[in-house]
Amino acid sequence: MSSFIIAITGGVASGKSAVSARFETLGVVVVDADVAARAAVAAGSEGLAEVTAAFGPDVLAADGSLDRAVMRKRVFADADARRRLEAIIHPRVRRQLMDECRAATGPYAIAAIPLLAEGGGREAYPWLDRILVVDVPVEVQRERLMARDGADAALADRMIAAQADRRERLAMADDVIVNDGPIEALEAHVAALDRRYRTLAGSGPHPNPSRNRMRA
Repeated sequence: MSSFIIAITGGVASGKSAVSARFETLGVVVVDADVAARAAVAAGSEGLAEVTAAFGPDVLAADGSLDRAVMRKRVFADADARRRLEAIIHPRVRRQLMDECRAATGPYAIAAIPLLAEGGGREAYPWLDRILVVDVPVEVQRERLMARDGADAALADRMIAAQADRRERLAMADDVIVNDGPIEALEAHVAALDRRYRTLAGSGPHPNPSRNRMRA
């Protein structure tokens, strides 16, 4: 049972998934907020019933599941709609992440939370012991989105602008990996953080030592 929990977060195309995967290869349990968010509105769930009551039956696909393309279009165009949807999903996601992390085996567990800053940060997640931000310059995000998703520069910029400002994420970070180099460089940085977290997890009442910044 893990009592030491670290969040991994970062902007779109920052490399959060690559970092999370490397922790998993070291035997660390990683609980994914995106998976929890899908479960929160799975077919037949209370969450989906609330979404349908708030937005109407047109957000459902023919099989009774949430039509994610329709929902995404609604919330992307309407900030109020996005906030209503988040008010339904986020509390369920936070509860599931906390429960699964605390039930995990190993000295510590990781909650992968892409929208941590947007979802309230430490105030919304008081059970987090540390926050690891995977950071890249905006121009690198843009290049990766254009290469990965085939987005043009304007769409890439809108996707980046829809998230929290880079400075907001860095302001709440205890640890930072600057992932603007080759993907192979992540392995050594993750291994160093794993050693650090195992030491902190075994140190009793969890201290909050100085911030740690690494460049991949």
